[in-house]
Amino acid sequence: MSIWKRKPLEQLLAEASESEKGLKRTLTAWSLIALGIGAIIGAGLFVRTAMAASQNAGPSVTIAFIVAAIGCALAGLCYAELSSSIPISGSAYTYTYATMGEFLAWIIGWDLILEYAVGAATVGIAWSEYLNNLLVNVLHISPIPYEFSHSPFQKMTDPVTQVVTHGMINLPALFIVGIISLLLIKGIQESAFVNGIIVVVKVIIVVLIIVIGWNFVNPANHTPYIPPSSIFTDEHGIGHNFGGFWGIIGAAGTVFFAFIGFDAVSTAAQETKNPKRNMPIGILGSLAVCTILYILFAHVLTGVATVEDFRTGGKEASVAFAINKYMIGYAWLGQLVTVAILAGFSSVILVMLLGQSRVFYAMGKDGLLPKMFSDLHSKFKTPYKANVAILIIVGAFAAFVPGDIVGDMTSIGTLFAFVLVCISVIILRKKEPDMVREFKTPFVPFVPLLGVAACILMMVGLGWTNWLRLFAWMAIGILIYFTYSKKNSKLNNLEK
Repeated sequence: MSIWKRKPLEQLLAEASESEKGLKRTLTAWSLIALGIGAIIGAGLFVRTAMAASQNAGPSVTIAFIVAAIGCALAGLCYAELSSSIPISGSAYTYTYATMGEFLAWIIGWDLILEYAVGAATVGIAWSEYLNNLLVNVLHISPIPYEFSHSPFQKMTDPVTQVVTHGMINLPALFIVGIISLLLIKGIQESAFVNGIIVVVKVIIVVLIIVIGWNFVNPANHTPYIPPSSIFTDEHGIGHNFGGFWGIIGAAGTVFFAFIGFDAVSTAAQETKNPKRNMPIGILGSLAVCTILYILFAHVLTGVATVEDFRTGGKEASVAFAINKYMIGYAWLGQLVTVAILAGFSSVILVMLLGQSRVFYAMGKDGLLPKMFSDLHSKFKTPYKANVAILIIVGAFAAFVPGDIVGDMTSIGTLFAFVLVCISVIILRKKEPDMVREFKTPFVPFVPLLGVAACILMMVGLGWTNWLRLFAWMAIGILIYFTYSKKNSKLNNLEK
């Protein structure tokens, strides 16, 4: 049994043509753009922007967004070609199986858990933070106690009594993950409808912040625009490159989390009407809209508040904090932002969990994971067992692990997936030159190679601690592959 055996392209396309027996094709190009925007605009914009400004780049976080957007656009062009040519659930996992063989497909499938499952947990934790902000600043009632809204690895010292309170479990984060999982089990069409409503609200709020906040930008906060190079040590004692070139690259790796989501669109290929036309529109369209909004939003936020605000008073709820402190007369906007962010985070979790369940579905069908992950509900036609398993995994991360750690794990995992997707385009062009490609990545191999370089550069910017976590995660995945997946692979068992 070869670990490098590739899944025949003919078999993949045959599975696509049989989709009427499995997942329902209900999504249009506009549904996909909404799904993409729903996944993209969320924790990354409202939380990671301030984090990257405080730890890495200051006001030059806008340049970091441009760097991250270039990397995403290059990878997005590759995703568009592959998803329109191979319209099957599984995203980068499926593309890698067809081009580089089973072992690397397993690696990327395992890596996608970092992107989708751990990413959903990150946003669930941010949702919990903003829920407390809503309770205190909007509803003016007591927040959920610290020990029940933070992980066991977090603690808080009362500035007056000096009493230290330790977290126990993040119940709000666990709650929202559970609700979204149940919605996904109900069906993709219902989930897309709910997501579409939330997306409209989110985009309106972001535009309001940009338009109103522009009048409150203090030019002093943008001076110097690129701070001089130094080292900033965060509350966990970890040093970050601040200012200069490496500060911007580090910030690009951090805010890259804000772009995660456009690739999740590709996991819904098997549930899309006319995927060869609609997948490229959904992927590139959602990426283009969000990039413009991100750059404008970051410029306004770093102009309204100071870097010190983001490090001390604002933290996870920096957007609402900046509005309440500096945008006098617009307290209603701060309250509206808090409500909209909660809804927005919910749509991000929805698309992340959707992506993860479809990757599990594809891996279950191939035998690399237990078959139950590919079982469809008799009525709803959704991979409900995969959703339940993901609820347990994501719920555990959300309830017991701090948000900043899982956020950077998500970024480095996704960047690694993008590297393999870019390489897949080059390999598939060589091995399957006659394959019908409704959308073609321009200037191959130069665009994919530039995508590889940009993604690796951002991975370097995330620092050695995240590389260590990535290697540890991959080591666990390799162990599972050789003890379970290789023995149960349907493709390899065909040789017997």
